[in-house]
Amino acid sequence: MRETDLFKPISDYLKHHGFKVNAEVKDCDIVASRDNNVIIIELKTSANMQLLIQATRRQQITDSVYVAIPDPGNNRRFKGVQQVLKQLELGLLIVTETAIGQNVIKLFDPIPHQRRKQHKRRLALIEEIADRSANYNVGGSTRTKLMTAYREQAIYIATCLHQLGPSSPKSLIALGSSLKTQNILSKNHYSWFQRIDRGVYELTQQGSTDLKGYPELWKRSKEVLGKNLVHSQE
Repeated sequence: MRETDLFKPISDYLKHHGFKVNAEVKDCDIVASRDNNVIIIELKTSANMQLLIQATRRQQITDSVYVAIPDPGNNRRFKGVQQVLKQLELGLLIVTETAIGQNVIKLFDPIPHQRRKQHKRRLALIEEIADRSANYNVGGSTRTKLMTAYREQAIYIATCLHQLGPSSPKSLIALGSSLKTQNILSKNHYSWFQRIDRGVYELTQQGSTDLKGYPELWKRSKEVLGKNLVHSQE
């Protein structure tokens, strides 16, 4: 079982319990939120040192950190692993294979503890979730381009320029692009944009080519742009 194979059963389990699920947020495999409660789940194919390091780092953001691994079966050392996780105040989820599919078992919750949080990091995590229009990632992914809020915003700006031609940041914001549009255009992190006049930008050839690599979000961006154009003319 791969780490990405753990994502769907864990995601379904969390949604069943009323959580909103997002994958790969600020290096966290899964972030689930319900009201003001935020929990983080780290996925691994086994309980190893890397998993413990990652999970304890996430405790700087929230007390509610779980690790999720496949069912270890009759591994004699698993009781020792559980003891270590409890001492580290981590929760444990197990994904089992059954005759009717995968099942998630919660062995224990993290023990509440008064620990200093890095407020800015927690706020950044929540803001990242809020700025995403949908979940386009699979938890546990490696060596693949992740859909961040920044990339999603850049794709919408690129879609506007592709459809409308050269535009100003002000006109793009009026059509629903991020309030950070000026910063995204000027920093030009992906080399998608080019300033052709004072306060006017156009899409580069690389931007036009790369945009086709995100068909789902490109289609959605065009739909949103179309609706915003109609509203702006009313």
